[in-house]
Amino acid sequence: MSPSPLTIVGIGADGWAGLGDEARAAIRAARLLIGSARQLDGVPAGEIADAERRPWPSPIDAVVDELSRSTAADERTVVLASGDPMLHGIGATLAQRRATELDTLRVLPHPSAFALACARLGWPAAEVELLSAVARPPQIVARALQPGRRLVVYVAGVDGAATLARLLRDRGWGPSRFALLEQLGGPAERVHESTADAFGDRDADPLHAVAIECRSAAGVRPLARTPGLPDDAYAHDGQLTKSAVRAVTLAALAPAPGQLLWDVGAGSGSIGIEWLRAEPTARAVAIEPHPERAARVAANASTLGVPQLTVVEGRAPDKLDLLDRPDAIFVGGGLTASPDLLDRCWDALAPGGRIVANAVTLEGEQVLQAARCAHGGTLTRIAIGHAEPVGRFTAWRDQLPVVQWSTHRPHEEPA
Repeated sequence: MSPSPLTIVGIGADGWAGLGDEARAAIRAARLLIGSARQLDGVPAGEIADAERRPWPSPIDAVVDELSRSTAADERTVVLASGDPMLHGIGATLAQRRATELDTLRVLPHPSAFALACARLGWPAAEVELLSAVARPPQIVARALQPGRRLVVYVAGVDGAATLARLLRDRGWGPSRFALLEQLGGPAERVHESTADAFGDRDADPLHAVAIECRSAAGVRPLARTPGLPDDAYAHDGQLTKSAVRAVTLAALAPAPGQLLWDVGAGSGSIGIEWLRAEPTARAVAIEPHPERAARVAANASTLGVPQLTVVEGRAPDKLDLLDRPDAIFVGGGLTASPDLLDRCWDALAPGGRIVANAVTLEGEQVLQAARCAHGGTLTRIAIGHAEPVGRFTAWRDQLPVVQWSTHRPHEEPA
């Protein structure tokens, strides 16, 4: 027989009163009840007289690891989670960990803070983006700042809302509608509306979320999520894949959910950053040998809303063996300095993965021609010109042409 399931019960600010019959029955049958102190206090003592109540430790990793393994003890273990456990919650984490044995996991959701926030504000939920800044840098919100976009943001701590309001003000989005939603669904629920400019530094109830309707200040230029951000969106020292070439490069790399990119010779980090802006569930590692550039990559990633970019300071190919196997690789530098770089990258690439490399010198182009002979793919010459002033007139000024090699690794290597 398969093991009995571990049960995860979503519980809201309304506590025991808001639970359905199935959730209450699961809690009453528990031998071990795990949750936050607030959640455990919301279950009347008389309902679980024989159960052990275990508050989450800090950090919670050891208990999460324990719950990730199905055991006979699962039958009488209940985990309490805020709202919908499958929405940025412990349910989603454990479902991923137990992906091959989901029949050992039972989830009983409660209305989420996201659903309640949309209901209170009259926002169609399908048109609202949910972000979580719980255990994540609040800078993740920067990626979503576009006029008219509606956001619900999960935050932690009494200063969570104030931190978000300050971030919006600092980035020129102070006029945004800013709603503080405290104790949603509970008897102490409060909704306070203002703008990010007017919110100030007030503390909030520890159990709160924030809703934002994005509006920019005059003169602020919104940034798209599509590749090809303006060059001046980045701090750089000239080592930057230019906007139009960047857009072509990202199209060839094809960001996809959950996939890992290596940005080799990252320069200012633009390729890895725009990979993550295009697909927020993806991962990226920027490898950069120069310390000052590596620091600049991290700063650019934070500014542009993808602080999760991993920056590795060091020279490829020396650092490559220490990294997880990638689904896509971009090589923007080091082609001639490390003659075996492309071969090392090819060997590391996951089956079905993509590799793209750019060169602007004849020597670099020769390396790409050799790579095409060895591994196939396409060579593309990208020539970009811009109209610029010449005295009282205007003329075309060409960028250095870029040669791009792009190919896929077969899912199965030929015999």
